[in-house]
Amino acid sequence: MAKKTAFPPLDDLLSLVSGGELTVKVTPNAGENSIGMPRTNGPSGILLVRVTAVPENGKANSAVLKLLSKALGLPKTSLAIVRGENARTKVIAIPLQN
Repeated sequence: MAKKTAFPPLDDLLSLVSGGELTVKVTPNAGENSIGMPRTNGPSGILLVRVTAVPENGKANSAVLKLLSKALGLPKTSLAIVRGENARTKVIAIPLQN
């Protein structure tokens, strides 16, 4: 049976969204899928995302968007990578909620 991924609280995730954009640092080919809040000694405001997918043919990018969509309760199609398609640090467009 697959292990259910625990996500940080939604309010904490949304607090990192600035101007409809969320900056994430991705670790592909990780041991498990997970989302971590910024560390106190790391870059502030950058969400840490680990995915098991390999960084080939957009597999890791797709896994990141899928994981974030679950954590934020949004459809995957509403999220898009606006910067950093081929980099570990990416900027994701998040639709502003009213």
